[in-house]
Amino acid sequence: MEGRPPVFAFRWNKWRRLVQVSASTAPSILWFIPCNGDRRYLGSNRGNRAPNYRHFSTIARAADTLGYDGVLVPIGSHNRDPWALATALSTETERLKFLIAVRPSVLSPTLAARQVATLDRISGGRVLVNIVAGGSSSELAGDGVHLEHDERYAHADEWLTVYRRVLSGETVDLDGQYVKVKGAKLEYEPVQSPHPPIYFGGSSPAGIRTAAKHVDLYLTWGEPLEQVAAKFAEVREAAAAEGRQIRFGVRLHVIVRETEEEAWEVADRLIRDADPALLEEARRRLAQSDSVGQQRMLALHGTSKDRESLLVGPHLWAGIGLLRGGAGTAVVGNPQQVAETLRAYQALGADTFVLSGYPHLEEAYNVAELLFPVLGKENRLASDLPHAWEAALAGSFAR
Repeated sequence: MEGRPPVFAFRWNKWRRLVQVSASTAPSILWFIPCNGDRRYLGSNRGNRAPNYRHFSTIARAADTLGYDGVLVPIGSHNRDPWALATALSTETERLKFLIAVRPSVLSPTLAARQVATLDRISGGRVLVNIVAGGSSSELAGDGVHLEHDERYAHADEWLTVYRRVLSGETVDLDGQYVKVKGAKLEYEPVQSPHPPIYFGGSSPAGIRTAAKHVDLYLTWGEPLEQVAAKFAEVREAAAAEGRQIRFGVRLHVIVRETEEEAWEVADRLIRDADPALLEEARRRLAQSDSVGQQRMLALHGTSKDRESLLVGPHLWAGIGLLRGGAGTAVVGNPQQVAETLRAYQALGADTFVLSGYPHLEEAYNVAELLFPVLGKENRLASDLPHAWEAALAGSFAR
Protein backbone atom coordinates (compact mmCIF):
# COMPACT_ATOMS: atom_id res chain seq x y z
CA MET A 1 0.00 0.00 0.00
CA GLU A 2 3.02 2.31 0.00
CA GLY A 3 2.80 5.34 -2.24
CA ARG A 4 -0.99 5.57 -2.13
CA PRO A 5 -2.24 9.17 -1.80
CA PRO A 6 -3.16 10.32 1.75
CA VAL A 7 -6.90 10.08 0.99
CA PHE A 8 -6.50 6.29 0.90
CA ALA A 9 -4.51 6.05 4.13
CA PHE A 10 -6.59 3.73 6.30
CA ARG A 11 -6.51 4.02 10.08
CA TRP A 12 -7.50 0.43 10.67
CA ASN A 13 -7.62 0.56 14.47
CA LYS A 14 -9.77 3.70 14.41
CA TRP A 15 -12.35 2.12 12.11
CA ARG A 16 -12.40 -1.11 14.11
CA ARG A 17 -13.15 0.85 17.27
CA LEU A 18 -15.98 2.60 15.44
CA VAL A 19 -17.35 -0.73 14.23
CA GLN A 20 -17.96 -1.84 17.82
CA VAL A 21 -20.36 1.08 18.29
CA SER A 22 -22.73 -0.11 15.57
CA ALA A 23 -22.34 -3.87 15.92
CA SER A 24 -25.65 -4.34 17.74
CA THR A 25 -27.86 -2.50 15.24
CA ALA A 26 -29.05 -4.22 12.08
CA PRO A 27 -29.19 -1.78 9.15
CA SER A 28 -31.93 -1.49 6.57
CA ILE A 29 -30.83 -3.33 3.42
CA LEU A 30 -32.22 -2.77 -0.06
CA TRP A 31 -31.35 -4.74 -3.18
CA PHE A 32 -31.34 -3.68 -6.87
CA ILE A 33 -33.40 -4.35 -9.99
CA PRO A 34 -31.02 -4.41 -13.01
CA CYS A 35 -33.35 -2.56 -15.40
CA ASN A 36 -30.96 -2.62 -18.37
CA GLY A 37 -30.12 -6.30 -18.16
CA ASP A 38 -28.00 -8.47 -15.92
CA ARG A 39 -24.62 -10.12 -16.37
CA ARG A 40 -22.16 -12.49 -14.80
CA TYR A 41 -19.06 -10.71 -16.17
CA LEU A 42 -18.35 -7.04 -16.85
CA GLY A 43 -16.87 -6.06 -20.19
CA SER A 44 -17.82 -9.37 -21.78
CA ASN A 45 -20.82 -10.75 -23.66
CA ARG A 46 -20.52 -14.07 -21.84
CA GLY A 47 -23.18 -14.64 -19.21
CA ASN A 48 -25.32 -11.67 -20.22
CA ARG A 49 -29.04 -11.73 -19.38
CA ALA A 50 -31.57 -9.69 -21.32
CA PRO A 51 -33.68 -7.03 -19.56
CA ASN A 52 -36.61 -9.40 -19.30
CA TYR A 53 -39.58 -8.70 -17.02
CA ARG A 54 -39.69 -12.29 -15.83
CA HIS A 55 -36.11 -11.91 -14.60
CA PHE A 56 -36.92 -8.63 -12.84
CA SER A 57 -39.92 -10.30 -11.24
CA THR A 58 -37.86 -13.25 -10.06
CA ILE A 59 -35.34 -10.93 -8.40
CA ALA A 60 -38.06 -8.83 -6.73
CA ARG A 61 -39.91 -11.87 -5.43
CA ALA A 62 -36.66 -13.36 -4.13
CA ALA A 63 -35.79 -10.10 -2.35
CA ASP A 64 -39.27 -10.00 -0.83
CA THR A 65 -39.03 -13.62 0.34
CA LEU A 66 -35.48 -13.29 1.69
CA GLY A 67 -36.28 -10.24 3.81
CA TYR A 68 -34.71 -7.30 2.00
CA ASP A 69 -36.37 -4.06 3.03
CA GLY A 70 -36.70 -2.82 -0.54
CA VAL A 71 -35.20 -2.59 -4.01
CA LEU A 72 -33.80 0.32 -5.97
CA VAL A 73 -35.42 0.73 -9.40
CA PRO A 74 -32.98 2.97 -11.33
CA ILE A 75 -33.62 5.52 -14.06
CA GLY A 76 -31.82 6.31 -17.32
CA SER A 77 -32.22 6.15 -21.07
CA HIS A 78 -30.65 2.66 -21.05
CA ASN A 79 -33.08 1.36 -18.40
CA ARG A 80 -36.66 0.20 -18.52
CA ASP A 81 -39.07 2.77 -17.05
CA PRO A 82 -38.89 2.61 -13.23
CA TRP A 83 -42.52 3.66 -12.64
CA ALA A 84 -43.97 0.96 -14.86
CA LEU A 85 -41.66 -1.68 -13.40
CA ALA A 86 -42.24 -0.73 -9.76
CA THR A 87 -46.01 -0.70 -10.27
CA ALA A 88 -46.00 -4.14 -11.86
CA LEU A 89 -43.57 -5.60 -9.32
CA SER A 90 -45.54 -4.22 -6.38
CA THR A 91 -48.43 -6.49 -7.36
CA GLU A 92 -46.16 -9.55 -7.14
CA THR A 93 -44.65 -8.78 -3.73
CA GLU A 94 -46.01 -8.34 -0.22
CA ARG A 95 -43.57 -6.43 2.00
CA LEU A 96 -40.89 -5.16 -0.36
CA LYS A 97 -40.54 -1.38 -0.73
CA PHE A 98 -39.63 0.24 -4.05
CA LEU A 99 -37.04 3.01 -4.15
CA ILE A 100 -38.08 4.58 -7.45
CA ALA A 101 -35.60 6.89 -9.17
CA VAL A 102 -37.18 10.17 -10.33
CA ARG A 103 -35.61 12.89 -12.48
CA PRO A 104 -37.23 16.21 -11.55
CA SER A 105 -36.10 17.88 -14.76
CA VAL A 106 -38.36 15.73 -16.95
CA LEU A 107 -41.49 15.60 -14.78
CA SER A 108 -43.91 18.11 -13.27
CA PRO A 109 -43.76 18.07 -9.45
CA THR A 110 -47.56 17.95 -9.25
CA LEU A 111 -47.77 15.01 -11.66
CA ALA A 112 -44.99 13.25 -9.75
CA ALA A 113 -46.93 13.77 -6.51
CA ARG A 114 -50.02 12.12 -8.07
CA GLN A 115 -47.94 9.18 -9.32
CA VAL A 116 -46.29 8.72 -5.93
CA ALA A 117 -49.53 8.97 -3.97
CA THR A 118 -51.32 6.59 -6.33
CA LEU A 119 -48.65 3.89 -6.15
CA ASP A 120 -48.26 4.37 -2.40
CA ARG A 121 -51.98 3.66 -2.02
CA ILE A 122 -51.94 0.70 -4.43
CA SER A 123 -48.93 -0.87 -2.71
CA GLY A 124 -50.07 -0.20 0.85
CA GLY A 125 -47.36 2.33 1.68
CA ARG A 126 -44.36 0.69 0.00
CA VAL A 127 -43.01 3.63 -2.05
CA LEU A 128 -39.65 5.34 -1.52
CA VAL A 129 -38.48 8.08 -3.89
CA ASN A 130 -34.89 8.58 -5.04
CA ILE A 131 -34.46 12.07 -6.52
CA VAL A 132 -31.83 12.09 -9.29
CA ALA A 133 -31.11 15.70 -10.21
CA GLY A 134 -27.82 15.03 -11.99
CA GLY A 135 -26.50 12.44 -14.38
CA SER A 136 -25.07 12.52 -17.87
CA SER A 137 -25.60 15.91 -19.54
CA SER A 138 -25.72 14.23 -22.97
CA GLU A 139 -28.37 11.79 -21.78
CA LEU A 140 -30.37 14.63 -20.23
CA ALA A 141 -30.13 16.56 -23.48
CA GLY A 142 -31.79 13.61 -25.19
CA ASP A 143 -34.73 14.15 -22.83
CA GLY A 144 -34.83 17.84 -23.67
CA VAL A 145 -33.00 19.02 -20.54
CA HIS A 146 -30.26 21.57 -21.17
CA LEU A 147 -29.58 22.92 -17.68
CA GLU A 148 -26.03 23.35 -16.42
CA HIS A 149 -24.86 21.36 -13.41
CA ASP A 150 -25.77 23.79 -10.62
CA GLU A 151 -28.95 24.81 -12.41
CA ARG A 152 -30.20 21.23 -12.18
CA TYR A 153 -29.97 21.42 -8.39
CA ALA A 154 -31.55 24.89 -8.29
CA HIS A 155 -34.40 23.44 -10.34
CA ALA A 156 -34.62 20.42 -8.00
CA ASP A 157 -34.84 22.80 -5.04
CA GLU A 158 -37.94 24.50 -6.47
CA TRP A 159 -39.37 21.19 -7.68
CA LEU A 160 -39.04 19.58 -4.25
CA THR A 161 -40.62 22.62 -2.60
CA VAL A 162 -43.79 22.10 -4.64
CA TYR A 163 -43.69 18.31 -4.51
CA ARG A 164 -43.35 18.07 -0.72
CA ARG A 165 -45.98 20.68 0.02
CA VAL A 166 -48.52 19.20 -2.39
CA LEU A 167 -48.08 15.70 -0.92
CA SER A 168 -48.49 17.21 2.54
CA GLY A 169 -51.97 18.47 1.60
CA GLU A 170 -51.23 22.10 0.74
CA THR A 171 -52.37 24.10 -2.23
CA VAL A 172 -49.27 25.69 -3.71
CA ASP A 173 -48.50 28.75 -5.81
CA LEU A 174 -44.87 29.19 -6.84
CA ASP A 175 -43.45 31.62 -9.36
CA GLY A 176 -39.90 30.30 -9.38
CA GLN A 177 -37.10 30.64 -11.85
CA TYR A 178 -37.56 27.08 -13.04
CA VAL A 179 -40.90 25.89 -11.61
CA LYS A 180 -44.11 27.87 -11.95
CA VAL A 181 -47.37 26.47 -10.60
CA LYS A 182 -50.66 28.05 -9.59
CA GLY A 183 -53.17 26.24 -7.43
CA ALA A 184 -51.14 23.03 -7.44
CA LYS A 185 -52.78 20.45 -5.18
CA LEU A 186 -53.42 16.77 -4.64
CA GLU A 187 -56.96 15.45 -4.23
CA TYR A 188 -55.90 12.32 -2.34
CA GLU A 189 -53.09 11.69 0.11
CA PRO A 190 -50.44 8.93 0.11
CA VAL A 191 -50.50 6.22 2.76
CA GLN A 192 -47.22 7.44 4.26
CA SER A 193 -47.42 10.78 6.03
CA PRO A 194 -46.53 13.49 5.25
CA HIS A 195 -45.12 11.77 2.13
CA PRO A 196 -43.07 8.71 1.17
CA PRO A 197 -39.42 9.13 2.27
CA ILE A 198 -37.19 11.10 -0.09
CA TYR A 199 -33.71 9.75 -0.86
CA PHE A 200 -31.16 11.93 -2.62
CA GLY A 201 -27.51 11.87 -3.67
CA GLY A 202 -25.29 14.75 -4.72
CA SER A 203 -21.66 15.34 -3.84
CA SER A 204 -21.34 18.91 -5.10
CA PRO A 205 -21.97 21.97 -2.88
CA ALA A 206 -25.14 22.62 -4.90
CA GLY A 207 -26.34 19.06 -4.33
CA ILE A 208 -25.63 19.20 -0.61
CA ARG A 209 -27.50 22.51 -0.25
CA THR A 210 -30.57 20.98 -1.90
CA ALA A 211 -30.35 17.83 0.22
CA ALA A 212 -30.11 19.87 3.42
CA LYS A 213 -33.40 21.63 2.68
CA HIS A 214 -35.57 18.76 1.51
CA VAL A 215 -34.51 15.14 1.83
CA ASP A 216 -35.06 12.44 4.44
CA LEU A 217 -32.06 10.27 3.59
CA TYR A 218 -28.81 11.36 1.96
CA LEU A 219 -27.34 8.54 -0.15
CA THR A 220 -23.68 8.38 -1.14
CA TRP A 221 -21.81 5.93 -3.30
CA GLY A 222 -19.34 3.69 -1.47
CA GLU A 223 -16.34 5.96 -1.20
CA PRO A 224 -13.44 5.33 1.23
CA LEU A 225 -14.42 5.79 4.84
CA GLU A 226 -12.49 9.04 5.33
CA GLN A 227 -14.26 10.61 2.37
CA VAL A 228 -17.69 9.45 3.52
CA ALA A 229 -17.03 10.75 7.04
CA ALA A 230 -16.18 14.20 5.67
CA LYS A 231 -19.19 14.22 3.34
CA PHE A 232 -21.65 13.17 6.05
CA ALA A 233 -20.29 15.86 8.35
CA GLU A 234 -20.80 18.48 5.64
CA VAL A 235 -24.38 17.35 5.02
CA ARG A 236 -25.17 17.30 8.75
CA GLU A 237 -23.89 20.84 9.14
CA ALA A 238 -25.88 22.07 6.13
CA ALA A 239 -29.04 20.36 7.40
CA ALA A 240 -28.60 21.77 10.88
CA ALA A 241 -28.41 25.26 9.37
CA GLU A 242 -31.87 24.55 7.91
CA GLY A 243 -33.14 23.31 11.26
CA ARG A 244 -33.33 19.73 9.99
CA GLN A 245 -31.83 16.30 10.63
CA ILE A 246 -31.06 13.83 7.84
CA ARG A 247 -30.52 10.09 7.79
CA PHE A 248 -27.71 8.56 5.74
CA GLY A 249 -27.23 5.59 3.44
CA VAL A 250 -24.55 4.04 1.22
CA ARG A 251 -24.92 2.51 -2.24
CA LEU A 252 -22.51 -0.39 -2.76
CA HIS A 253 -21.92 -3.66 -4.56
CA VAL A 254 -21.15 -6.74 -2.47
CA ILE A 255 -19.11 -9.86 -3.18
CA VAL A 256 -19.41 -12.12 -0.14
CA ARG A 257 -18.36 -15.77 0.08
CA GLU A 258 -17.63 -18.20 2.90
CA THR A 259 -13.90 -17.44 2.62
CA GLU A 260 -11.99 -14.32 1.64
CA GLU A 261 -10.13 -16.26 -1.04
CA GLU A 262 -13.37 -17.31 -2.73
CA ALA A 263 -14.67 -13.75 -2.68
CA TRP A 264 -11.56 -12.35 -4.33
CA GLU A 265 -11.64 -15.07 -6.97
CA VAL A 266 -15.16 -13.92 -7.87
CA ALA A 267 -14.08 -10.26 -7.94
CA ASP A 268 -11.10 -10.98 -10.18
CA ARG A 269 -13.22 -13.12 -12.50
CA LEU A 270 -15.90 -10.41 -12.79
CA ILE A 271 -13.56 -8.09 -14.75
CA ARG A 272 -11.01 -10.62 -16.02
CA ASP A 273 -12.21 -10.71 -19.63
CA ALA A 274 -12.59 -6.93 -20.05
CA ASP A 275 -10.48 -5.72 -22.95
CA PRO A 276 -7.94 -2.94 -22.09
CA ALA A 277 -9.31 -0.85 -24.96
CA LEU A 278 -12.77 -1.14 -23.44
CA LEU A 279 -11.43 -0.02 -20.06
CA GLU A 280 -9.84 3.03 -21.65
CA GLU A 281 -13.02 3.87 -23.54
CA ALA A 282 -15.10 3.55 -20.38
CA ARG A 283 -12.75 5.87 -18.50
CA ARG A 284 -12.80 8.42 -21.32
CA ARG A 285 -16.59 8.39 -21.42
CA LEU A 286 -17.01 8.68 -17.66
CA ALA A 287 -14.45 11.49 -17.50
CA GLN A 288 -16.77 13.61 -19.64
CA SER A 289 -19.49 13.57 -16.97
CA ASP A 290 -20.08 16.80 -15.04
CA SER A 291 -21.27 14.77 -12.04
CA VAL A 292 -19.06 15.48 -9.03
CA GLY A 293 -19.97 12.11 -7.56
CA GLN A 294 -18.90 10.37 -10.78
CA GLN A 295 -15.58 12.18 -10.79
CA ARG A 296 -15.00 11.12 -7.18
CA MET A 297 -15.63 7.52 -8.21
CA LEU A 298 -13.33 7.86 -11.20
CA ALA A 299 -10.51 9.21 -9.03
CA LEU A 300 -10.39 5.91 -7.15
CA HIS A 301 -8.76 4.00 -10.00
CA GLY A 302 -6.95 4.13 -13.32
CA THR A 303 -7.47 1.47 -15.97
CA SER A 304 -5.46 -1.33 -14.38
CA LYS A 305 -7.25 -4.54 -13.37
CA ASP A 306 -4.58 -5.24 -10.76
CA ARG A 307 -6.28 -6.11 -7.48
CA GLU A 308 -3.90 -4.14 -5.28
CA SER A 309 -4.33 -0.94 -7.26
CA LEU A 310 -8.11 -1.22 -6.93
CA LEU A 311 -8.19 -1.76 -3.16
CA VAL A 312 -9.23 1.67 -1.81
CA GLY A 313 -10.44 0.87 1.71
CA PRO A 314 -10.92 -1.98 4.18
CA HIS A 315 -12.14 -4.71 1.83
CA LEU A 316 -13.37 -1.94 -0.51
CA TRP A 317 -12.61 -2.66 -4.17
CA ALA A 318 -13.04 -0.14 -7.02
CA GLY A 319 -13.00 -2.69 -9.84
CA ILE A 320 -16.63 -2.30 -10.86
CA GLY A 321 -16.06 1.41 -11.55
CA LEU A 322 -13.63 0.45 -14.31
CA LEU A 323 -16.60 -0.40 -16.51
CA ARG A 324 -19.73 0.94 -14.85
CA GLY A 325 -20.89 4.47 -14.19
CA GLY A 326 -22.45 5.39 -10.87
CA ALA A 327 -21.68 3.17 -7.90
CA GLY A 328 -18.30 1.65 -8.71
CA THR A 329 -17.10 0.03 -5.49
CA ALA A 330 -17.76 -3.34 -3.92
CA VAL A 331 -17.14 -4.72 -0.45
CA VAL A 332 -15.28 -8.00 -0.93
CA GLY A 333 -14.58 -10.69 1.64
CA ASN A 334 -16.01 -13.30 3.95
CA PRO A 335 -19.18 -12.46 5.91
CA GLN A 336 -17.31 -11.11 8.92
CA GLN A 337 -15.09 -8.86 6.79
CA VAL A 338 -17.97 -7.48 4.74
CA ALA A 339 -20.01 -6.89 7.89
CA GLU A 340 -17.08 -5.08 9.50
CA THR A 341 -16.87 -2.66 6.59
CA LEU A 342 -20.61 -2.02 6.58
CA ARG A 343 -20.55 -1.43 10.31
CA ALA A 344 -17.78 1.12 9.83
CA TYR A 345 -20.14 3.03 7.53
CA GLN A 346 -22.87 2.57 10.15
CA ALA A 347 -20.60 4.11 12.76
CA LEU A 348 -20.35 7.18 10.54
CA GLY A 349 -24.15 7.49 10.57
CA ALA A 350 -25.42 5.25 7.75
CA ASP A 351 -28.51 3.25 8.71
CA THR A 352 -29.35 2.05 5.19
CA PHE A 353 -27.43 0.18 2.48
CA VAL A 354 -28.54 -0.19 -1.13
CA LEU A 355 -26.63 -3.26 -2.30
CA SER A 356 -26.23 -5.19 -5.53
CA GLY A 357 -24.09 -7.90 -7.10
CA TYR A 358 -23.60 -9.70 -10.40
CA PRO A 359 -25.70 -11.59 -11.28
CA HIS A 360 -28.41 -10.08 -9.11
CA LEU A 361 -30.58 -13.11 -8.47
CA GLU A 362 -27.82 -15.41 -7.23
CA GLU A 363 -26.10 -12.66 -5.28
CA ALA A 364 -29.34 -11.70 -3.53
CA TYR A 365 -29.32 -15.20 -2.05
CA ASN A 366 -25.60 -15.11 -1.20
CA VAL A 367 -25.95 -11.84 0.70
CA ALA A 368 -29.06 -12.96 2.57
CA GLU A 369 -27.65 -16.36 3.47
CA LEU A 370 -24.10 -15.32 4.38
CA LEU A 371 -24.26 -11.68 5.44
CA PHE A 372 -27.70 -11.18 7.01
CA PRO A 373 -26.98 -13.42 10.03
CA VAL A 374 -23.71 -11.61 10.79
CA LEU A 375 -25.48 -8.25 10.63
CA GLY A 376 -28.25 -9.47 12.93
CA LYS A 377 -30.80 -9.33 10.12
CA GLU A 378 -33.33 -12.10 9.53
CA ASN A 379 -33.15 -14.16 6.37
CA ARG A 380 -36.86 -14.93 6.19
CA LEU A 381 -36.40 -17.84 3.80
CA ALA A 382 -33.89 -19.51 6.11
CA SER A 383 -36.04 -19.21 9.20
CA ASP A 384 -38.16 -22.28 8.29
CA LEU A 385 -35.33 -24.43 6.95
CA PRO A 386 -34.21 -26.02 10.25
CA HIS A 387 -37.76 -27.29 10.83
CA ALA A 388 -37.97 -28.61 7.28
CA TRP A 389 -34.62 -30.36 7.70
CA GLU A 390 -35.66 -31.90 11.00
CA ALA A 391 -38.89 -33.15 9.46
CA ALA A 392 -37.06 -34.62 6.47
CA LEU A 393 -34.51 -36.24 8.74
CA ALA A 394 -37.22 -37.69 10.96
CA GLY A 395 -38.98 -39.04 7.88
CA SER A 396 -35.83 -40.77 6.67
CA PHE A 397 -35.40 -42.51 10.02
CA ALA A 398 -39.03 -43.54 10.02
CA ARG A 399 -38.50 -45.39 6.78
